[in-house]
Amino acid sequence: MISESSLEKLKILAGAAKYDVSCASSGTNRSNIQGGIGNASAWGICHSFAEDGRCISLLKIMLSNYCIYDCAYCINRKSNDIPRTSFTPDEIANLTIEFYRRNYIEGLFLSSGVLINPDHTMERMVLVAKKLRTEHRYNGYIHLKAIPGASQQLIADAGRWADRLSVNIEIPTENNLKLLAPDKDFKSVLEPMKMISAGILESKEERKNHRNAPLFSPSGQSTQLIIGATNDTDHTILKLSSALYTRRDLKRVYYSGYIPVNSYDSRLPALNTPPLRREHRLYQADWLLRFYGFRSDEIVNTENPNLDLELDPKVSWALRNPHLFPVDINTADPLMLLRIPGIGTKSVQLILMARKHNRLNSSHLKKMGVVMKRAQFFVTCNELRSQNVQDLKPEIVRQLLLDKKPIGSDAAVQLKLFYPVMPALR
Repeated sequence: MISESSLEKLKILAGAAKYDVSCASSGTNRSNIQGGIGNASAWGICHSFAEDGRCISLLKIMLSNYCIYDCAYCINRKSNDIPRTSFTPDEIANLTIEFYRRNYIEGLFLSSGVLINPDHTMERMVLVAKKLRTEHRYNGYIHLKAIPGASQQLIADAGRWADRLSVNIEIPTENNLKLLAPDKDFKSVLEPMKMISAGILESKEERKNHRNAPLFSPSGQSTQLIIGATNDTDHTILKLSSALYTRRDLKRVYYSGYIPVNSYDSRLPALNTPPLRREHRLYQADWLLRFYGFRSDEIVNTENPNLDLELDPKVSWALRNPHLFPVDINTADPLMLLRIPGIGTKSVQLILMARKHNRLNSSHLKKMGVVMKRAQFFVTCNELRSQNVQDLKPEIVRQLLLDKKPIGSDAAVQLKLFYPVMPALR
């Protein structure tokens, strides 16, 4: 049975957890109607995805929203006058089990403000996971936030009981981190990451020799970066993400558009709304890093330090490198196929299998899920008659992809010449 006091705490601490984007909250309130079932709450239940693609509902809460730190970007900073409360480890364990029995959730996502000191907070979070595993015999998913500055032993204990650990970097450069969060530094964040990475690797090696060796954070680790709270460029952000994927073998880097919750702080930018489009472009670029074989300096660099907000990063890269196109669908290698705008990983696999038996044309590509509105400017095949990026200047292709009329008299003349063979753009 869930007590009234626990429900009141839940409203405060689940609401406080919504700013952590390591998994997504529902974001809406919708009450039940007569004859209907279920309701939606903006707080409490969030979603993550298993390796097999299943969507998993998680109870997303904080152990406490008390915090000894005064980070400029955080709603729970110690100088803010907000309702404060804390759960006991027993309360969180009981809430998780009660919600699980009611089939509301399949797992727990637990973070916290820093109570007293990092070790004290981490110890209480580890105790929650241990109680669930040992006392309640709970084998569901548990994601714990590792507190920067916590001891190596507590990080090791957390990895023993949790499926995934994460340490939030928050700000991409140390100078800006020190400006907005004077109590933190990169070492306190990167050291736990190093411990977790080493623990995961050691666990994998042990299980090669001993099948029943204990698991350590079997779902890996992740982190979060706040976007738009500082003047850090996308080049800086993606360079850091790439290094974390390579050196620390992170599963995910999450990008959170800065939400202006403390607009009174002069260190923060004067934003009215979060930079959601920039956040979206960063996720697309992150996808290119992880699944499409791109390097971070190919996507953004010192000459182009920020992502194009109007076009997705792959199209933007292709327009900056027109000398690589058009690509012959019937002969190109897999890595080059992955770089063609409008073609995804599944389509590449289908192309590679199909072209063993036939020469492919645009009709085949459409059936394979290729987005021809974009791809037609960058590919050539049997009968594709559309003019490509070599025939049309990159700036004209850009305008066409944005559904805008090309600017300038020369561009207008070129478009008029080629328009009859591009019916798809009418």
